[in-house]
Amino acid sequence: MPTMMKRRKLLIAGLLTPVASAWASERPLVEVWKDPNCGCCKEWIAILVAAGFEVRPYDVGNNAARARMGIAPSLGSCHTARVGNYAIEGHVPVQEIKRLLLEKPDAIGLTVPGMPVGSPGMDGPAYKGRRDPFDVLLIAKNGSTQVYQSYR
Repeated sequence: MPTMMKRRKLLIAGLLTPVASAWASERPLVEVWKDPNCGCCKEWIAILVAAGFEVRPYDVGNNAARARMGIAPSLGSCHTARVGNYAIEGHVPVQEIKRLLLEKPDAIGLTVPGMPVGSPGMDGPAYKGRRDPFDVLLIAKNGSTQVYQSYR
């Protein structure tokens, strides 16, 4: 059965969401600025690759990239990324990046400030299953933020 027919049947059956269907036809490029020795950044990149993103890392640190994209230092983390016209700061979960690309809000992008344990890339065996609550924030063009998704 051709792939398109399979997708159509799954959509009709309600098993494949329109988000997943739209996503299946794309492979967005994510550019990531990070420290070359940061293990959690490498883990986050591996999660993106496993989710179907193409990733181009730059091992030069991220302070200049963060400033260039208009992200306040108080919203910072250990890596800064760009996907499409959006900035992604820190350990943002894949599903929120996909949602951002689908909804296309008029915004700078998303951030998970700091490095919360349990967020993607900060959830390895060294943390022994610990999960701290965190929020994904949408950064408006004026620099203000609002909660995009909470993880509790």
